[in-house]
Amino acid sequence: MLRISNHHVSKIISVLFLLEVLILLVSVYLGIAIRFRDGMIGLSLSFDRIILPASAFAVTMLFSMSALGMYQLKYREGFRNTLLRLMPAFALGFGILTLVFYLLPDLYFGRGILGLVIIISATGILLARVLIYKSSEFGLLESRIIFLGSGALARECGELAMHNIAYHKYNIVGYVPVAKEETCIAPANLLPNDESLTALTAKHNVSEIIVSVQNRRGGNLPIKELLDCKLYGVKVTDAATFFEREACQIRVDSLQPSWLVFGTGFDQSFLRAFCKRSFDLVVSLVIFTVSIPAMLITALCIYLEDRGPILYKQERVGKDGQPYMVLKFRSMRNDAEKAGKPQWAKSNDPRTTRIGAIIRKLRIDELPQILNVLKGEMSFVGPRPERPFFVQQLNEQIPFYNVRHSIKPGITGMAQVRYPYGASVEDAVQKLQYDLYYVKNNSLFLDILILIDTLQVVLLGKGAR
Repeated sequence: MLRISNHHVSKIISVLFLLEVLILLVSVYLGIAIRFRDGMIGLSLSFDRIILPASAFAVTMLFSMSALGMYQLKYREGFRNTLLRLMPAFALGFGILTLVFYLLPDLYFGRGILGLVIIISATGILLARVLIYKSSEFGLLESRIIFLGSGALARECGELAMHNIAYHKYNIVGYVPVAKEETCIAPANLLPNDESLTALTAKHNVSEIIVSVQNRRGGNLPIKELLDCKLYGVKVTDAATFFEREACQIRVDSLQPSWLVFGTGFDQSFLRAFCKRSFDLVVSLVIFTVSIPAMLITALCIYLEDRGPILYKQERVGKDGQPYMVLKFRSMRNDAEKAGKPQWAKSNDPRTTRIGAIIRKLRIDELPQILNVLKGEMSFVGPRPERPFFVQQLNEQIPFYNVRHSIKPGITGMAQVRYPYGASVEDAVQKLQYDLYYVKNNSLFLDILILIDTLQVVLLGKGAR
């Protein structure tokens, strides 16, 4: 994993992204060279002039592929599946390019050249991805790891290591049991504990040890052996860091408070606050301007359906636990909580109106919250704001829940794009683990990634209720 602005990014995805940037840029020059078949005169004369058009083409296509999830490689893809995912991404990119060329005609380089460029770039990306997928079949991208521990935590870590089946980036050598810990691992996967960790790592060519022992009291950790392994070049990682790195979560069930206190992150500096506020204002104003027609149509449809209020106000808990009134388009009946007690949203909730079901799926109901962002009560990206009734319950039941209130809540966030809509305390725990990751590692880079993932959620209609 690479660490960019505190966020963990897969090396494979980073290499693939950089390779596709190069392919997209080069395809523009090749398209022009082929179009001017009487030599490289056209290319050489146009080199300086087509830097901006080539960059615009590359940025647009990368954005489209990102928005449709082509950099979330969660399963193995062959030639056919890659082609099926690439076609809608390039179709979306072509639509955006049409708008860009209309607004900025100086970037336009002709229909004939554009057609050639799209064919060349699509072919190059398709071949590059197939090549990387094939390389994974030969184990060229694997890392050999050992888990120290054989309990429930070690089992969870092992399942996470095997979760990414797209590249099989981890080859689990086995689990080393420790004293005073219940074993939850099949005997066939256990390594003998009569050998030192140094000997085991050398014998099996291990590059990393994951310390996944739930209870570290009583001196059951072989600290000296772990230090020896580290001195010999073997990476030693604890379970909390492993989950943070691989799942973008901070696990509350195995978290030591000292890990949060002495670890990195939690940037609340003036520079971060300034960048965050600037990002909020720019993004909110752009999206508000673009979405005005959709909001007007939504308001009209809500009113025509039942003649009820268009906007819905509800008290939520904001930064430092301060309450504020959140604004949303009304998606439920007026008597949604006639029992007088707040309720979790349910799958296919019967309280949702017909228009409400549509705007929830498309996340249009969230757009009025832009006004909360402009007022400074919310950020565009951050933890989802919760109601005081639920916050009081969750604070009592979930450790570290109140940490999420150290920053402003957001219209979208890590939990919203990574986990389905929450409807229970168990869901709240899962979402909190993503929120803690964001609170700890938030940056402008991460905000941009979440914004792109949000577009994917909107386009594909994921996670709505």
